Amino acid sequence: MEYVLNTNQLREYAAKLKAGDRVILSGTVYTSRDAAHKRITQYICEGKDLPYDLKDAVIYYAGPTPAPESLAVGSCGPTTSSRMDVFAPDFLDRGVVAMIGKGERNKAVCDAIVRNKAVYLCAIGGAGALASKCISSCEVIAFEDLGCESVKKLNFSSFPLTVAIDCRGGNVFER
Repeated sequence: MEYVLNTNQLREYAAKLKAGDRVILSGTVYTSRDAAHKRITQYICEGKDLPYDLKDAVIYYAGPTPAPESLAVGSCGPTTSSRMDVFAPDFLDRGVVAMIGKGERNKAVCDAIVRNKAVYLCAIGGAGALASKCISSCEVIAFEDLGCESVKKLNFSSFPLTVAIDCRGGNVFER
């Protein structure tokens, strides 16, 4: 099945999405990788304000390269999601509705996806230059000192994804 969705519809549609479905996604997405996840977790522990609201947030595990003149970002492909597995259950329990990356997730993450009625979406690895054409804006919103791993607010425009793990536990990696 194929769905054309905006990020603000993901909570509503999560229960309908099945592992293997295609999602063409538009809307606000936040980049966050290892270093940013660690810092956000530190902020949570210290009671500091977070750079974005985790409730219904969509996180893209990516570190966009600098933008050429004609695009909002340079290459912007997914990074290996398992590196964020230590952080993901807590982020999901705090309201994250979707994560975008590549590769398998551990059992704790899969359980948290089901528990929180969320979804894990996979982007095509190795196609970062092509993916950048589906990003219409990019703004660094936190941790600029982390360079490409800073937290950025992106606007997706018809970004192609595949549902890898659905909220019922369906998992394309277990087929």
